[in-house]
Amino acid sequence: MSKNLTTRCLALLAAALLPLAAQAEGPQAAARTYAQNYKDMVLATCIANAYKADGSAAVDAGSSVSALRDWTYYDMENSPDAIKALVEGYLARDYRNPLTESEVKGVRFDLLKCLDLYHSKELQAQVDKFVLDPGHSYRQDNPRP
Repeated sequence: MSKNLTTRCLALLAAALLPLAAQAEGPQAAARTYAQNYKDMVLATCIANAYKADGSAAVDAGSSVSALRDWTYYDMENSPDAIKALVEGYLARDYRNPLTESEVKGVRFDLLKCLDLYHSKELQAQVDKFVLDPGHSYRQDNPRP
């Protein structure tokens, strides 16, 4: 086989395999359960709201929310209001720490609030109420061809 033909064959093979490699390294959310993706979506919503003044953080978290919506099977009619109320409730909590305040003025512990929300019984109750098939994943319900 000539060097030129070998180079072309290798290029075609690489082009054919590149999408597979990209899928393997891409987001893993499609393989996680709908319940886990719902919780991740709520966490990302909390982070987006907590850091909306920091444009790049809010945009990144908001984009993650949009992506996770695509891989989650839940009651889209009733859930958004419940998510909004839950997130707002947790972000409104007062997590003051006098020792930290003396060192860092204006610290709000928003990430800690979002993590507490993520691990809360209230969020699990929403998963139980709104996620339609919590043990399944997008990948199970939409296998690759």
